[in-house]
Amino acid sequence: MKQQKGSGKKEEGETMEVGLLHELFPAMVELRRHLHRHPELSFREEETSAHIAERLQELGIEVSVNVGGYGVVGKIYGGLPGKTVALRADMDALPIQDEKTCDYASEQPGVMHACGHDGHTATLLAVGEYFAKTREQLRGEIRLLFQPAEEVCPGGATSMIAAGALDGVDVIYGVHLWTPLPVGTVASRPGALMASTDEFFIEMQGQGGHGGMPHKTVDSVVAASALVLQLQSVVSRSVDPLDPAVVTIGAIQGGTAQNIIADRCKLSGTVRCFEEGTRALIRQRIHALTEGTAQAYGAEAIINYMPGYPSLINHEREYERFMEAAPEVFGLHAELSTPIMPAEDFAYYVQKVPGCFMLVGAGNGQNAVYPHHHPKFDIDEQAMLHAAGLLIAMAESYSAEHA
Repeated sequence: MKQQKGSGKKEEGETMEVGLLHELFPAMVELRRHLHRHPELSFREEETSAHIAERLQELGIEVSVNVGGYGVVGKIYGGLPGKTVALRADMDALPIQDEKTCDYASEQPGVMHACGHDGHTATLLAVGEYFAKTREQLRGEIRLLFQPAEEVCPGGATSMIAAGALDGVDVIYGVHLWTPLPVGTVASRPGALMASTDEFFIEMQGQGGHGGMPHKTVDSVVAASALVLQLQSVVSRSVDPLDPAVVTIGAIQGGTAQNIIADRCKLSGTVRCFEEGTRALIRQRIHALTEGTAQAYGAEAIINYMPGYPSLINHEREYERFMEAAPEVFGLHAELSTPIMPAEDFAYYVQKVPGCFMLVGAGNGQNAVYPHHHPKFDIDEQAMLHAAGLLIAMAESYSAEHA
């Protein structure tokens, strides 16, 4: 990135104008804090969507609303011929009570941005403003995808793709502000970066009765508890030890009182892995163990297994572009990431077109120390400036290479 000074205009072939991006940073912070105070859950991002669409229109950007739900698409056409580069940000919040004490804490009870999507949205809007102000020197088209519902399967990516958000797109990039990495560090990897995710919901049906007469009942809680232990053997005894996988039981619910044997007990969990063969194997083992355990305890089981996002596979050349471009953006330190088990529906985009998903360090050892999805989660807002610079650098590098 060439650190120029001046009006924000650049000659054809020159790299990003840093001064302009710094000018946009205060507005990034302001918007991020507004969104943090007013979070909206997945599939309910009506006000967020409307706010983003209004801001894009003010910038003279062509806008499409209600794309695959509450999705917003902005199109910026450059003054020079070239390819179409898509940049994506997710907008939804989580059903978590904000426990931070700051002036931008969530004002919506039980809802907060605990994963950084407010920062993603604010970053992409600033990127849109940057390209709107430099469109005369822009090659091709920049397409901004503001996506709803990343946090809840089936997610918002597939519906936006079905609605045409990727039509004509040549490459796509996305970022995640990531507190496990310190500010100033970015990371990605070629191939599998993030895991696939499936969800399962099991209801163990027994026969209820008096707590003092268990021989007259079929205890659904005991059967479900046994199943929880059995499921721990799926990864440890059925999956290759060199093939990363996780089976987690996140909830178990059964019974109403201490002296009543419950006739029903529910449990739910998630599966994370990288290989499709492993994904199919784990699903088969969960079904087999559930049915076998239910039979052993004289119960019946209903299984609802819901396939979720596939593994996020970055394209080799676009990962190489990331490693080339990142050090030029504010001197960012670029690292090869290990594969990580969180999932992302950005995976659907890179199934359709080449692209790269990148982690941008947002931790600082002060306020930004809590893990994602924690009630006190926060980011170092300087990371938004780094994320914006990285997205711009990636887009400009691709456009220049394919001019």
